Amino acid sequence: MRQILKDNRICAIMRNIPIEKTLDYAIAAYRGGIRMFEIAMNSEDAVKQIELMRNHFEEQIYVGAGTVITKERCQAAKAAGAQFFLTPSVSLYTLEFCRSYQIPLLPGVLTPTDVAVCLEYGYPVMKLFPAGDMPPSYIRSLKGPFDETEYVAVGGVNAGNVGTFLKQGFIAVGMGSSLLPKEYIRNNDWDKASEYIKAIVERI
Repeated sequence: MRQILKDNRICAIMRNIPIEKTLDYAIAAYRGGIRMFEIAMNSEDAVKQIELMRNHFEEQIYVGAGTVITKERCQAAKAAGAQFFLTPSVSLYTLEFCRSYQIPLLPGVLTPTDVAVCLEYGYPVMKLFPAGDMPPSYIRSLKGPFDETEYVAVGGVNAGNVGTFLKQGFIAVGMGSSLLPKEYIRNNDWDKASEYIKAIVERI
């Protein structure tokens, strides 16, 4: 997981993207320089979207499943071909499932207790959520006692502050609705979308 994130500083979080716009959205992001995608499992047609993107891009990108917090979602995401899992919080079932099947996992944490639990299961790279609600020094405070850990900022990250999060010490960021202006998606302005994302990628 650490290596994937060092090579991909932005993960595009796709939640509630219409199935008919899935590939257009992903291709626009790909052309903008993004190679890491999360499909939120609480979205309609999430399983179909994972399968669609894996079949279209094959090994050109990483496709993960997000919000994987139940047994059913773990099994469905694995069957769909998700290459990594993400959670918004510490889910013991998901930690055990991913460890059993050797699936890269980015577990969501907020507190020192959350961090300690993830380390017990062998996951030193975590998602701090909601990162935007925490003080700028919070990640440094966590890394004091947990110096072997790395964090991805999710929640509150946008085109204007993405660099700030990286300077705070985050290894990468996840961007959902803030990755693209909604009107680009609504109006199918995929060329504009690619240029918009390209500017963010170049900035970092």
